[in-house]
Amino acid sequence: MDTISRRRFLKLTTGAVAVGTAANFLTLDEIAEAAINRPLASGTPILVVVTLYGGNDGLNTVIPYKDPIYFSARPDISYKAETMLPLDAELALNPSMGGIKAMWDQNKVAIIRGVGYPKPDRSHFSSMAKWQTASPDKHINTGWLGRWLDTQPVDPMLAISLGSVLPPMFAGSKISGSALPLGGLVIPKGALANQCIQLSKPARADSKLMAAAATSMRNLFSVSSSIQPVLKAPAPIAVDLPTVNGGNAGGDSNLSQQLDVVAKLIAAGSPTKVWSVSLGGFDTHANEANAQAELLGVVSNSLARFMGQLKSTTRSNDVTVMVYSEFGRRVKGNASQGTDHGTSGPMFIIGEKVKGGFYGDQPSLSKLIDGDLAVTTDFRDVYGTVLESILKSPVEQTLGKWTGRTEFMKHA
Repeated sequence: MDTISRRRFLKLTTGAVAVGTAANFLTLDEIAEAAINRPLASGTPILVVVTLYGGNDGLNTVIPYKDPIYFSARPDISYKAETMLPLDAELALNPSMGGIKAMWDQNKVAIIRGVGYPKPDRSHFSSMAKWQTASPDKHINTGWLGRWLDTQPVDPMLAISLGSVLPPMFAGSKISGSALPLGGLVIPKGALANQCIQLSKPARADSKLMAAAATSMRNLFSVSSSIQPVLKAPAPIAVDLPTVNGGNAGGDSNLSQQLDVVAKLIAAGSPTKVWSVSLGGFDTHANEANAQAELLGVVSNSLARFMGQLKSTTRSNDVTVMVYSEFGRRVKGNASQGTDHGTSGPMFIIGEKVKGGFYGDQPSLSKLIDGDLAVTTDFRDVYGTVLESILKSPVEQTLGKWTGRTEFMKHA
């Protein structure tokens, strides 16, 4: 490696910090050690955020199965009514979502309808940025949970994302969340390690961004890679899993693997209040029916397995899951038996302390806006409730003076 000055190194890395992608990288060893030495207090609420990348088709997720417009607008990708999973007299779940349907029947699922934001943007990047920053009107460099982190005591364990890239929602102006690479973190060794350690030492002349980059590098070297006690331990046993098509609703997927690790770490007592996991592939421009059903089956089965695992731990009542995507799809199917980028869609909130049921108005298929479903619930209403009822934090420091709420949580 060519010799590089500390200042040049930090300048090269601060671009990532500025857009919130410089994370504290953790190992399972470090998290396990924290779980043993300073476990999360019993009864502390835990939020698990599930991001569905690509724009999940909400109309084929929560389906208005009694509305003839649904069938006429998408003749090639609508489901037969008899295969759907009815939720009430008007709406049904996708046929593949038996796991979530079973939790709905237990009043543990809130479905927020028509969620989006004003003046919808159909760009994946722009729309996801609006969701993750909670700033639909102007571009900012901090995420909504990053701003929450800025109000908390500094702790790299407080918010952890599974994967090697930190989601923008975890980027704060002073503090950012941490990332847990699923494949393990390879830490430099030998002369390269020594040089990186020297470059990461604090210096008074550093700008705020340079100091943040140096801190990230120091955190990288502060972890041990000798043992992985949590991964070696068995996952919590999933109890009372719903049966789907005659079989266990477990299954295997990257999302399932992510949630399996989260379940282990929650059970071990990791001092983490917010977890982030994700699944991609929802940009279904062609052959949607089969592809989306498979993906929704993965989401449904993985979450049913995860919630079942938690039942065998002391944390079952503490965990709430929030599922969202950056936008829904157009109402009318396209010529490729798929759908194009749309606007609003449903969100799911799942947990023992959730007041199951529908929230927000169902967008009308007969009153479209430029061919799209109307936005009937602003996502900031959901975030406000998450901040107050789950994270037990004031909303103003994160969302400003936003006053909307969606009261889907039981009150103690």
